[in-house]
Amino acid sequence: MERTWPVEPFTRADLASWGLLPSALRQGRRRGEVRPIVRGVFVAAHVPDSLTLKARAVARVVSPHHVVTDRTAAWLHGVDTYVHAEHDAGLVTETCALRWHEPTTVSGVDGRTRDLRPRDLMTLYGVCVTTPLRTALDLGCCLKRREAFAAMVMLARLHGLTAIDLEHELGRYRRRRGVIQLRGLVGLVEPRIESQREAWVYLDIADAGLPLPEPQVWITVEGVATYRLDLAYRRARVCVEYDGEEAHEGREAEDEERRNWLRRNGWTVIVLRNGDFTDAKRDRWLSELRAALVPAYSNRRW
Repeated sequence: MERTWPVEPFTRADLASWGLLPSALRQGRRRGEVRPIVRGVFVAAHVPDSLTLKARAVARVVSPHHVVTDRTAAWLHGVDTYVHAEHDAGLVTETCALRWHEPTTVSGVDGRTRDLRPRDLMTLYGVCVTTPLRTALDLGCCLKRREAFAAMVMLARLHGLTAIDLEHELGRYRRRRGVIQLRGLVGLVEPRIESQREAWVYLDIADAGLPLPEPQVWITVEGVATYRLDLAYRRARVCVEYDGEEAHEGREAEDEERRNWLRRNGWTVIVLRNGDFTDAKRDRWLSELRAALVPAYSNRRW
């Protein structure tokens, strides 16, 4: 028999007050009636995701003396840096204790300590969370390099941060684990980049020692801004685009028409897909880009 589950986040501890056993929750999950939001917190499966729902779920497992940090903070700020498979089991809530308080021992919550100042904190739907700026810097230290850069770029894009904003805070991270990686990434942050995988492409170009492209370039046709390119070199007429499955789904014909027009008008178009970040494939498209950027004409005599 299908059960009516709450539309507000609940935990296993709530089951007893409803006269339910843990087995009812397991059955509800198997039948697709219930889904996890964060580890140990559930909601009726039909309830749509929203920022307020996420924040209320996190609030169920965070004590008043703890701050939501790192990937959970980014998630609440609109940037999902969790691995895809982690969503199926419920996301681990990442927190740290405020000064003079002990880290949490709640199951499913990754507690730790961190030296935070009042300007690092904000309240989001009743949950104390690190600011987008502080979150970007922390993730620049604690995530793997590509994912760290992508997170920093997306937080910068969504919350109006700049590389200068990030650089101003670097002094506080002296001697912190991961600070060398963070220092190398901060100056590259470009808020105009629109997706995490585009950020990966941009970082690979920087690592290859190539000139950095301009993000989100509009091409005018007969005086009208007609085509927008992910990453482009206007003078060299070269563009690099990442075809994400979701972002480009249903737009294949439109993308092909645009790229054909560009090629007919002297552009080199390099299209990347999900598998193009492994060593051999990355080297191949970077070599193609390097060759395309070599000027066809030079005015030097020798």
